[in-house]
Formats: sequence, C-alpha cells, structure tokens
Amino acid sequence: MARATDARLVPAALVVWGTALTGVLGAWWLALLVGVGAVGVAALVVLVVRWRRPAWHRRTWPQALVVAGLAVVSAVVTAVEVRNAAEHPLRIAAEEGGSAAMTVVVSDDPRRVGGAPSGRPDQRVVVEARLESYRLVGEVGERRGRGRVLVIAPAEGWGHLLPGQEVAVEGRLLPPRSGEPLLAVVSARDPPGNAGAPPWWQRAAGELRAGLRDAAQVLAPEPAGLLPALVVGDTSQQSPQVVEEFRTAGLTHLTAVSGSNLAVVCGAVLLAARAVGVGPRGSALAAGVALVGFVVLARPEPSVVRAAGMGAVTLLALVLGRERSALPALAVTVVVLLLVDPALAVSAGFALSVLATGGLVLLAPPWVAALRARGVPAGLAEALVVPLAAQVTTAPVVAALSAEVSLVGVVANIVAAPVVAPATVFGVVAATLSMWAPAVAEFFVRLAGPEVSWLIWVGRTAAGVSHPTLPWPAGAGGGLVLAVVLAVVLVAARSSRFRVAAVGVVLGSALMVVPARTVFPGWPGPDWAFVACDVGQGDALVLAAGEPGQAVVVDAGPDLAGVGDCLRRLGVARVPLVVLSHLHADHVGGLDGVLAGRRVGAVAVGPARSPAWAYEEVAAVAAGRGVPLVELRPGQRLRWSGLGIDVLGPLDGYVADETSGTEVNNASLVLVATTPVGRVLLTGDAELAAQAGLLGAGVDLAAAVLKVPHHGSRYTLPEFLARVRPRLAVISVGADNRYGHPSGEVIAELRALGASVVRTDLNGHLAVGPGPEGVRVRVWRAASGQ
Repeated sequence: MARATDARLVPAALVVWGTALTGVLGAWWLALLVGVGAVGVAALVVLVVRWRRPAWHRRTWPQALVVAGLAVVSAVVTAVEVRNAAEHPLRIAAEEGGSAAMTVVVSDDPRRVGGAPSGRPDQRVVVEARLESYRLVGEVGERRGRGRVLVIAPAEGWGHLLPGQEVAVEGRLLPPRSGEPLLAVVSARDPPGNAGAPPWWQRAAGELRAGLRDAAQVLAPEPAGLLPALVVGDTSQQSPQVVEEFRTAGLTHLTAVSGSNLAVVCGAVLLAARAVGVGPRGSALAAGVALVGFVVLARPEPSVVRAAGMGAVTLLALVLGRERSALPALAVTVVVLLLVDPALAVSAGFALSVLATGGLVLLAPPWVAALRARGVPAGLAEALVVPLAAQVTTAPVVAALSAEVSLVGVVANIVAAPVVAPATVFGVVAATLSMWAPAVAEFFVRLAGPEVSWLIWVGRTAAGVSHPTLPWPAGAGGGLVLAVVLAVVLVAARSSRFRVAAVGVVLGSALMVVPARTVFPGWPGPDWAFVACDVGQGDALVLAAGEPGQAVVVDAGPDLAGVGDCLRRLGVARVPLVVLSHLHADHVGGLDGVLAGRRVGAVAVGPARSPAWAYEEVAAVAAGRGVPLVELRPGQRLRWSGLGIDVLGPLDGYVADETSGTEVNNASLVLVATTPVGRVLLTGDAELAAQAGLLGAGVDLAAAVLKVPHHGSRYTLPEFLARVRPRLAVISVGADNRYGHPSGEVIAELRALGASVVRTDLNGHLAVGPGPEGVRVRVWRAASGQ
C-alpha cells in the first residue's frame, strides 16, 4: 500500500499565505490580527485534541507550535513591510501628486504597454524596479530608501534595460492601485540617466537569448518567434496572432518560464546522466548545475527564481519519484518565499506556480498509477495526466482573472504536451551553443521546428472553435465557486456510478443545448445589427453585413485581446472591410486582433496620414497579412446584402496632416450605416470643428443610433446632437479613464433629447438589434457573463 502524502506543513503554508494576503490587501494591523488569531486557533486545536484524542496529542502539539510560530513571524514581517510602504514619504508624495528624482535598480524585463505591435515613437514600457535612493522635488539632498516602484517610461532608452542595471529616473509620482505592494508609480518622460552596467550573468543571459533569437530565424516567422518564448520566456518576437490564439486555447503558460521548464531541463539532464552510468549523487549534482544554468539563461528575475523553487519541487515529485517528500518541500518553499517577500501573496503568477506544482505533486502520481493499472503505458499516462492536473488546479485562479473558463484548454494542453519537452530541450541546447557554434545551434533549432509548428497549429485550431470559452464570474468569488465545483467533481469521480452518470449528463446536455440555444439564444441574439465592443478606452464597432459570420468592423480598439475576443463571441469569421476612423492608438492598436484568423477583404483609412508612425504601422500590419490598404473619401457608398455605409466626412479642410490630437480627431471618418435598426451614425473622435463643418454643410445627420463622438468628450456641440436626435446613444469608453470621459453635460443633453444612453464602461459589450419599440440593446459583461 502506498504511503499517505505528508501534509503536516500545509497548514503552516496556508496560514503564512493568509496572513500576508490579509496584510497586503488590507492593512498592517490586520496581518497582526490574523497572526494572533492563528496562534489562538492552534492553541485551541491542541486543547481539543488533548481532551478528545489524548493519543494524538504528542503528534499534534509540535505541528501546532510550528503553525503558531510561523504565523507570528509572518504577521510581524508583513505588518512591518506594509506599514513602511504606507508611511513612506514617496507614497505620501504620490498621493499628493508630487514628483521625485530617484536611483533604482531594474528588477525585471521592461514590458510594452498595450498589445499592439511596437515601433511607434510614443510607445511606452513598464519597468519594475527596486528603490535605492530618492529626492522629492523641493528637497535638498538624497535619502536612502528601500521598496519597489513601477516606472512607466518611453520605450526609447528604457526598453532595452537589463535586470540589475542601476539607473536614475525623474518624474511625476502616482499612487499605486489598492493591493499593489508598491511605494509609487513613476511617470517618466526622459531616457534613464546614469545607467550602470548590468551584472555579468545578466549580460551573459542577454547574449545567449539574442543568440537563440538569431538562430531561430532559420524557421518561418511564427515558429521563430515562438521558440524563444517557449524556451526562456522571451516574447519580444512573438506573433500577435499566436499570442491571442494561445490565450484563447489556454496555452499561454507555455510562453512563461515556469517550474515545468526547469523540470524538463533537469529531467533531461538526469536521464542523460543515468544513461551514461553516473550515480544518483552525480546525477543530482548535474541536474543542480543545469537548474542554475537555466535560471541564468532565463534571467534570475523574481518570477524565474520562484519558478526555480517550484521546478525543484516538481522534479523531486515526478523525476525522483518521492511523492511523500514533495508536498512538505512545496510547503517549505511557499513559506520561505512569502517570508522573504510578503507581496507574493497577491501575485497571480505565484498562485499559479504553487497550484500547478501542487497539482503535479498531489493529483498526477495517483492518476498516472490508475492509468498504468489499466494498461496505459507510463509515458502516455504522464503525457495525459500532467497537463490535466495543472489545468484542474489552476483553473479557479485563471477563471477569477479572465472571467471565463476555457472549454478547449484541457484538450489543447493534452495534445500539445508531448512536444513541449523536446522543443524545450532542443531550444536550450541551441541557446547554449549559439555564441560558440552558430551552425550547430541552427541544427538544433531545426530539430525544434516541427514541435513548435505543431504547437502553433494546436493553438490556432483550438482558438478557432466557435465557442472556445465559457463565461464565468470574475474575482475571488468566481474562483472560489469553480474551486468548489472542481473539488466536488474530483471527489465524486471516484465512484463508477458517478462516471456513468457524468457521461449521461454530457450526452443529454449535447442533445439539449442546440434546441435550447435556438429557443433561448444568448448574447448577442440572432438579429443583432450593431455591436459596440467593450475594449476599454477606445472604439471597436461591429456592423452585421447580412450573412452569417460576416461583419464590417469600424475601429479596432487599443489592443489585440479586446476586439479579438468580441469578434469570437459574435462568431465573425469574415470581415469584408475594416474601417479605421483615424490613426490614434485607441482605434488602431488592435488591428491585428481583427485580421488574425479571419478572411478580411481590405483595411480602409481616411484621407489623413497623421500620425505618420501610426499609418506606417497600420500599413505594415495589413501588408503582413496580405490585406490591401484602401482609402475612403466623403461621398463614397458601400453596400452588402444587409448593410449599407455612406461616407459623410471628413469634409475638405479637416484633414490637415498635423500631429496634434485635435487635428487628428477632426480628421476622423464619419460614416452613416443603414441597418435593420435604421441609420447608425459613427463619428469616430470628431470634435467641435468637424461637427460644425458637417452642420454647416447641411449633411443629413439624422440617425436612430448615435455612436457618441470621442468617447463622450465635452467637445461635442449640443446643436450636433440635436441634429442627430437619436433614440439610442452609445458611448464607447473605458472605466476610470484619466480623461474624465464621458462628460456629464453631454449625457444630460442626450437624455434631454429623449435618447437612451448606454456605455461600455458600465454595461459591457452592447449589441443593438430590432425591438418592439424600434431598437433593443442586449448587454454582456465579461465579469458576469450576462
């Protein structure tokens, strides 16, 4: 009989995590309160056991003592960290809107803001950094300090920094969001000053990573971009389409360094060492060297160091076969990491790492044993079980973050799993050899090519399913509900009767779903004519073209994910035309999210070509997809079987190629669409001058539905709204945006005209269709699925 898993340290890990989580999300005194409460509960447990189960007392009190001691330590450490951060002069200055000059040490790779392809001059990056010293504006002399800051800065100068580099930064201070363990957010405009040299291991890692990127160029562009991401988490060259498809298919974790990467590398070294006759100690030493080397290659950032700890635990459980000792090792790892850095308690990456490792430790071994007992070969059993165990244990956190449950993720991961290990090993070898033997490195890249191409095919196929995800409540509540559901299913699945019943339920549901969907259709309904996608602060509008799966898209939002997700939910596979009203990033940033995986006839822009960088980027994205770029001008008419579009503006005189925001906004294409709900007026970001020009030219602006100009900006003429006089006003706007959109005055004016006002920030995706009174709106929010 197999020995039971040793779970004695699990309560200690949970108490430490809970204490840190409470302190970081709440207040420093709450951490102390939880610590004291944990001590009381531990003492109570000891007393109850001594009274009810005297024979267990000798085994219980040491464990309770450990839990109580760690609870106190965690409470004190967390309280000190949280209080110091809350009372730090930088935090106080940030809340007052001050500025500061500081010296920081970069702690992670810079990340681009937004998901659009890079290259534009105003592209900004986010840089995590550790504070060394600072000087508030108006003060004399620097102060030493410790803590974390987040720098938002121009990509030029900041985008190529390496972790470990010390730099000077000056900028306006912004307060961090609630629950973020930061002193302040720094908005910088200038390049970093006094940039120091990175540590030698960071330079070495950078050279090896660059060597892998260069060697990967022997593959086609998409596999060449995916291989570095798969091996060392370098996503800088990854195709936006592949990124989006992996997200939908539940494969994103493959492109982030995790414990599984380290387990694969160390496992390969162990197998190779044992194959040539090296003993257990020598094999363990070789695996340890490989572990350290891979950490250097992937860059010893906090996330990679965490993955190293989790990877060592995974290796212990799956490679060495010591499942009993793996769970205590995982618990110790969690405790140590949280005591060193309590802020990890609120890190989604940390939670996913712990849960995935826990799934491999707790669920994978018995599942593998059960399959082997039924005659399944060991290798196949592990290939089936490992991704399934990781998916099951991480699903609640993923659902809480994304407000959806992947219906294709388990299958996609099972199909993808067999090629991940060989592709990773070949990629690591290629990176290691790239600096000394480029030709040999390219040989190993070619060996990894078929595996990487297979992963792309799996992601694309899974993402192409008509309904790849199930809407789910977001936040901690939704995650907890899914965790309970999965726990009940796992417990009940031990019964053969349950398994038979489950098969019956699945088959019965399949027979009922199609008729139910026909009688009670979900969002957006079968007769939708116009949809305003909730893409945050930006526009992404969809017009049904009269045939199933076909629609015209007007603007693409600020990033790939928002518009891509909306179009998938609408079932849009063919886009005869993408219209970009003007060339601001919140309207064109997600263009590749529209083009990816769909048949697109053309991309249309207006007569303006400003900003120049944006036009060049749009042209490059369209050319890369083989989609022609065309121009629309006033007076043009476009017709499809169920849709007509007339181009009303911009009128002559409002297309100056200047870079100011107002000039670009006034050059917006203004369209009126003829739809089953009547005329829909699409105004882009047209401001006062463009609106006045349309009024003065006597253009027919009357419409049943108005897409309110410029996200409901106050730069909207009451006369313009009165000329349109819509029954329904749609405002595409991001929640808590820094521009103050939409204007209360504009909303009041619309309501005074008798219009119903709906907003994407409050209502989510908005689907407009015919209704009893002419126009009906069906809403769908990602957080609620309604």
